[in-house]
Amino acid sequence: MSSKVIVTAAITGAIHTPSMSPYLPVTPKQIADEAVRAFEEGAAVAHIHVRNPENGMPVSDLELFREVVTEVKSRCNIILCLTTGGSLGATTAQRVAVVPAFKPELASFNFGSINFALFHVLDNKNLQFRYEWEKQYLGMTEDFIFPNTFKTMREYCQYFNENGTKPELEIYDLGMINNVAFMLERGYLKKPVYIQFVLGILGAAPATLENLMFFHQAARNAIGDFTWSVCAAGRHQINMCTASLLMGGNVRVGLEDNLYLEKGVMARSNAEQVAKIVRIARELGREPATPDEARNILGLKGLDKVNY
Repeated sequence: MSSKVIVTAAITGAIHTPSMSPYLPVTPKQIADEAVRAFEEGAAVAHIHVRNPENGMPVSDLELFREVVTEVKSRCNIILCLTTGGSLGATTAQRVAVVPAFKPELASFNFGSINFALFHVLDNKNLQFRYEWEKQYLGMTEDFIFPNTFKTMREYCQYFNENGTKPELEIYDLGMINNVAFMLERGYLKKPVYIQFVLGILGAAPATLENLMFFHQAARNAIGDFTWSVCAAGRHQINMCTASLLMGGNVRVGLEDNLYLEKGVMARSNAEQVAKIVRIARELGREPATPDEARNILGLKGLDKVNY
């Protein structure tokens, strides 16, 4: 087990809506500020989505991404992992556009299709929406498939390879491990790979210790050695990340995955969650990796080779 742990902060995502938390960053400046604050608390990576600054709706606007990444780069050397998941309903071309545009060191790469459901949030009758789009956005996921076909994955691999961007392979369910093994066999993906187990999304694998251990072993059996991390939805976030720490893995926290710091207490920033998982890691004898240490662990090309 490495004594170093890579802590990622997923800053805003495309799941939660502004009415769910007053602390969810929306504007490019807010997103950039949150990434820098997460860095100051020990995060080596910031996972970046962007939103319409007027109403908080998730979008795939390259100019908004540019504002965020240039602002963050001017203030610290944190690794920026740009989303290619984008907003729910975005086209493949919109989702992957950040890779050729910015040539980031790291970007997310969803490795299979799932039912990605958020509609059950509407069961909370106490939730009062500030913007008209929020209820419609959540409700449409009852009939929504998050598409990541083999054709899409093959095309994504080409974009990543051409631009020197390391893929962070998002694994939501067991079959996606087979997808990774297949794409490695065909030569579209290159070892060593970086896997993130994403647990607790309705429509994919539940966030349980048994599932995490089974997925980890299944991936070892299918593809051999790899570097890995864990993120989990909502109340499962810290428990699953702590399990990852004990198993030798890396961790992702942040307001994309969980709006709370503990039961009944909203997180006022991504930095609060980063500070909490860093404290737990240190109690377990693991120290947060610096961005440059994380670059070495993941084999990234370096901040001097990005296009922002």
